[in-house]
Formats: sequence, C-alpha cells, structure tokens
Amino acid sequence: MLTIDTKGLYYKSLNRHIRGYLAKGENRILLKNILGQRYIGGGLNSDALLEVYGTPGQDLGAFMNGSRVTVFGNAQDGVGNTMNAGKIVIHGKAGEIPGHSMRGGKVFIKGDVEYRAGIHMKEYLDQVPWLIIGGTTKDYCGEYMAGGKLVVLNLNNVAGSPVGQDIGTGIHGGIIYVRGHIEPHQLGIGASFSDIDDADSAFLS
Repeated sequence: MLTIDTKGLYYKSLNRHIRGYLAKGENRILLKNILGQRYIGGGLNSDALLEVYGTPGQDLGAFMNGSRVTVFGNAQDGVGNTMNAGKIVIHGKAGEIPGHSMRGGKVFIKGDVEYRAGIHMKEYLDQVPWLIIGGTTKDYCGEYMAGGKLVVLNLNNVAGSPVGQDIGTGIHGGIIYVRGHIEPHQLGIGASFSDIDDADSAFLS
C-alpha cells in the first residue's frame, strides 16, 4: 500500500497525486494527516481503495464511480454527493447533506450526521443507493427522496427520537427506515408511515 503524508498539502495537489498514482497502477493508497482537504475520491472510476486518517473536507467521494473510501475519523459535509457506485465507510460522524443526490453505491456512517441526510437520493433499475447512519440525524432527513434506502440505526439508543423534524418532506420514492420512535408531527409533507414486511426485514438483516 502506498502512503501519502498530506500534512500541509493543498487539496488540488493531493487529488492530482492520487489520480497520478492510480494511473500508474496503484490500487491501495493510505492518506495520513488529512485535515479538511476536499473532493477526496471525487469522480474516481476504478476499484481503488483509499484509507483516510484524519478529517476529510467537503464532498468526499463526490461523483465516485466504483472506488472504496474508508475514513478512520469524522467527515465534513456532502459525503457521497451524487455518487454513482462504490462504497464509503466513515468510522465517526459526518456533517450535513450526506448522500446528497446519490444515484448508486453505499455509504456507511457509524456516528451521527447533521441536517438533510439523503436529500434528493434517487434510483434507476438496479442502481439503488444505500445511506446507512449508525447514530442519529437532524431535520429534513430524506428530503425530496426519489429512490434508494436510508437507514437510521440509533445504535446508542438516544432518548427521544433519533430523527428531527420534517422527515421525508417531498419524498416521492425510496424508503426511510428508523430504529426508534417517531411522532406523526415529525413527518414532512409527502411522507407516511408503513409497516415493515418480510422484504424489509431481510434487507435490514
């Protein structure tokens, strides 16, 4: 595995280095001392594995098309923005709009996220994106969803509801699973409750 020490490295230079090494045949790259560099993994069209130590900046994995990114820490806003394929795993928390406009691929976030998780997620045929949140979310979770699967696991069993207000506002496709209590007034316009069936149980298992 190739290691890049990113301390003090500007995000444009870092992303050029990553693409250059991948073009030369590297398929596993470890990035250490990450601190706010944006667009890591953005637009990558390969089966590469990036291991990130630190806190990546906005739009981690944006437009990604098949690579895998694992973050051993927290992440900022826009994780998986318009992602098409691949996998992102965050071993910490994430900021706002994770999964924004995802078209495919899988994003796993162990901790909590902020506002508008999964906004504008969509699916087409066998392209069904997953956004799996281990902790809790804030308001407007699943806003304007047109497809995909969004799961809020509430692993720490927080008191009260693990989601905020206006859940699924404008939703017209896809499904939101929430482990925990939700009051009717928390639902946004267009969202409704549904019982879990056998297919749901199989997916969640």
